[in-house]
Amino acid sequence: MNQILKPRSSGFTLIEVMVTVAIVAILAAVALPMYKDYIIRGHIPQATNGLSDMRIKLEQFFQDNRTYAGACAAGAPAAPPTNPDFTFTCNVAANGMSYGLKAEGIGTMTGFTYELNEANVKKTFASPSGWGTSNTCWVIGKGGRC
Repeated sequence: MNQILKPRSSGFTLIEVMVTVAIVAILAAVALPMYKDYIIRGHIPQATNGLSDMRIKLEQFFQDNRTYAGACAAGAPAAPPTNPDFTFTCNVAANGMSYGLKAEGIGTMTGFTYELNEANVKKTFASPSGWGTSNTCWVIGKGGRC
């Protein structure tokens, strides 16, 4: 009998390659946003820790001087820190008896604004879509999780 010999094929078919590319694309579509949120959550403590540190320094200043006035000036103990992801501001009331601290996000943290006052009231004034805001805590996760 005569047999027709078929050439041996090697490699991948177009369908196999397309299925593989589709699977990788689906995994990337899920993983990249989750990774971005992970990175953002890792930068949030820069704001919360900075505000807490400023509050401690302001309270120490008040213990020594019986006023908050002058505590936030450049070179003063509670001068706002520099940070690559947040801009810190300190506003002392005219009577020197109260203050408001704010950390506003820049760069990858744009859209986040955290606040703290002399009564230790923590607020998330603004955040990107999906993160939420709060008048009683600092939002550290999507959906308004504190």
